[in-house]
Amino acid sequence: MTNCIALLIGWVLDLLFGDPQRLPHPIVWFGKAIAFCEHRLNKGIHRKLKGALVAIGLIAATFAIGTMINWQLPIINFVIVFYCLAGTTLIREVRQVFLALDRSLEEGRTQVARIVGRDTSELSAQEVRTAALETLAENLSDGVIAPLFWLAVLGIPGMLAYKMVNTLDSMIGYKTERYKDFGCWAAHIDDVANYIPARLTALLMILSSGRKLFTIHYSLFTFVWRYGRKHASPNSGYPEAALAGILDCRFGGPHYYFGELFDKPYIGENDRELTTEDMKKAVRVNRTAEVMMVVLTALCLWFI
Repeated sequence: MTNCIALLIGWVLDLLFGDPQRLPHPIVWFGKAIAFCEHRLNKGIHRKLKGALVAIGLIAATFAIGTMINWQLPIINFVIVFYCLAGTTLIREVRQVFLALDRSLEEGRTQVARIVGRDTSELSAQEVRTAALETLAENLSDGVIAPLFWLAVLGIPGMLAYKMVNTLDSMIGYKTERYKDFGCWAAHIDDVANYIPARLTALLMILSSGRKLFTIHYSLFTFVWRYGRKHASPNSGYPEAALAGILDCRFGGPHYYFGELFDKPYIGENDRELTTEDMKKAVRVNRTAEVMMVVLTALCLWFI
């Protein structure tokens, strides 16, 4: 019951304020801990082993801290929920990308660089919009559905530990020359942690699309099943495919990350021009899916 109340208070705070800009944020601390370990250990021999020990050690330590907080200071659990959810901030950032792009292509590139890892300096206006909407779909899973899923499964410690998993992957889980060995375990752990949430996200997005006919829902499920598996990530393709199917557009394609070209497969076939109306529709789908997941999580916490 305590966690259920913490969930509702933390979620409302996220709706109202988004990520706090001037307060200490645990994700920043996670990032500093990861960077500290990476700079000192990602060198020489046995990089994969050292990366595995860092990933497992940081996740275990985070779970232990979450457990201690849950036992000793359950009254502040709502603060952890608030910090672990990123739905409002993500939507604000995506809106800002489209607004910046309306002013100039260069502003759009600069704005989208805040939320994507790819090189944005040469992106076209269409590619900027696509990058923003892909991130909106993918991070609905990483920033909202997955934290709530692990809150329902393992409580506050699980939710906090998941954010460490996700932060590890976002910082070192790349197949580049620098990270391919050291970040190998971080990437695989993230794949496991997001396996169910990513597919659950796609399901909630389809149910949130406003399409009521079974035949239309069936066609979206077919689309997601067809294209979700084509993504380089075993998980990211499912929410991206769900949004591409809902908007009847095309995501994916080759992109540069840290100076290296990654030829990602396309998701969808309709390479049409994306508009601000598409962004608004995507935001509505995200918000509806988020509300549905909050209700499901609250029911799980209440009854289990």
